[in-house]
Amino acid sequence: MNDTYNAYLNTTEIPGTGSGILSGIRVSIKDNISTKDIETTCASKILKGYIPPYDAHVVTLLKAAGASIAGKTNMDEFGMGSTTENSAFGPTLNPRDTTRVPGGSSGGSAAAIAGGLVSMALGSDTGGSIRCPAAWCGIVGLKPSYGRVSRFGLIAYANSFEQIGPMATNVRDAAKLFSVIAGHDKKDSTSVNKPYDGNVIPDICGKTIGIPKEYFGEGVDADVEAQVRLAINKLEELGAKTTEVSLPSMKYALPAYYVTCTCEASSNLDRFDGVRFGPEPEMNLPWHEAYTKVREAGFGAEVKRRILLGTFALSAGYYGKYYVKAQHAKQLIAKDFAAALQTCDLLAGPTMPNVAPKIGELTADPLQMYLADILTVPANIAGIPAISIPCGTAHGMPVGLQLMGRMFGEETILNAALAFEEAV
Repeated sequence: MNDTYNAYLNTTEIPGTGSGILSGIRVSIKDNISTKDIETTCASKILKGYIPPYDAHVVTLLKAAGASIAGKTNMDEFGMGSTTENSAFGPTLNPRDTTRVPGGSSGGSAAAIAGGLVSMALGSDTGGSIRCPAAWCGIVGLKPSYGRVSRFGLIAYANSFEQIGPMATNVRDAAKLFSVIAGHDKKDSTSVNKPYDGNVIPDICGKTIGIPKEYFGEGVDADVEAQVRLAINKLEELGAKTTEVSLPSMKYALPAYYVTCTCEASSNLDRFDGVRFGPEPEMNLPWHEAYTKVREAGFGAEVKRRILLGTFALSAGYYGKYYVKAQHAKQLIAKDFAAALQTCDLLAGPTMPNVAPKIGELTADPLQMYLADILTVPANIAGIPAISIPCGTAHGMPVGLQLMGRMFGEETILNAALAFEEAV
């Protein structure tokens, strides 16, 4: 496979075993989703050479539906990043402009689609990791409701947020892929019995769309806002009604998210110690020195940063000041979204506050990278579904329109997304 975008870490192709609706279709898999007999590294040196003995539940479903696994795609190490530059194996390039990042952390999956290597891919979304690269690469990306897709076989970073979801060239393909992977899995205690039949229809007429004023605040590029406003106008032309809503607790979203996810990362990544996973430690050293040496060499800078932040927030004397407060903030944010979606069928706004930056722009200042997630993390905190669809360009690069729905309301946002896509 000619991969000019460094989208793939592994191009071992595995044919499907069934004859379902994905027969003959090649699907790329993000490298934090376990694939039997194919190396799965989370784009980290600490897992280089690890070959899972089993498939993730979603991969089993894809094979049964006839899909071929096209290979494993690059990502930010363990899903920690918004640019796919934090990979131990080098950055992925944006096919729309190879001097720019594709977004992250599912940047390899998005680049593989945008570059024409495949038409469908699986990503995972912890704080925007499907929708960010979808917006910046000009494709479709859906973050499902928490629990609607099994996480069995997804190598955990922050369990309370992450979901596996479909990425595709268009809404119909995203819906088709979602119909294969949605549903209950007894191996995942958070899984719910909510299958999706794939019957997506263009339907927006008569729906009420809430426009959160916080999604058009400080930091949103003026040209990005203009494109999203035009998209919302198009939805009105198609028969939707719009109303301004407010999510006052959204100001707590980023700190609540980053405190919680770093705490969960500190716990989840504790297993990568050179004993069960990771490079074999030097046996002639004391255990704590060997353990430290393996983790220091195996983890990248961003992963180390988040582990340290999470360990600090969970430590004695700071647990109540940080972690407990973050959980309270999450409840407030979820209530705000629930209240807004009581009177509205869906919410609309930009996916990202700006277009894809140049390579190196965000990694030079981690705080700026974290701020880029301001419009995506609230949906993860609330657990609701959200989709990013292309809605034009700004500064010569794609802009994403984000539609968010009620819990398990994927049908509504997929139908609305298809109505917009067909109209433009």
